[in-house]
Amino acid sequence: MNIFIPLMLGVLIGYMLRTKGRKVEVGVPMSAALLLMIFFMGVNAGEVSINAGWLLGSSILFAVLTIIGSLGMAVLLGGRR
Repeated sequence: MNIFIPLMLGVLIGYMLRTKGRKVEVGVPMSAALLLMIFFMGVNAGEVSINAGWLLGSSILFAVLTIIGSLGMAVLLGGRR
């Protein structure tokens, strides 16, 4: 979806309302739009099928290897006291 056109339309409307001296409260509609966007992003993320067991195992392995690598570099560069 092309978001450039609605963005420019909003900038133009905001500029026109600014020059007329009107103050438009956009906090509530903006918060509602943000909450809807987050909700629909969650719905879209929930549609993705993953193998949770494999993901958990690979995440734990990655974390352990990262810790081992960090400790190894600390010992190699700093030495043990």
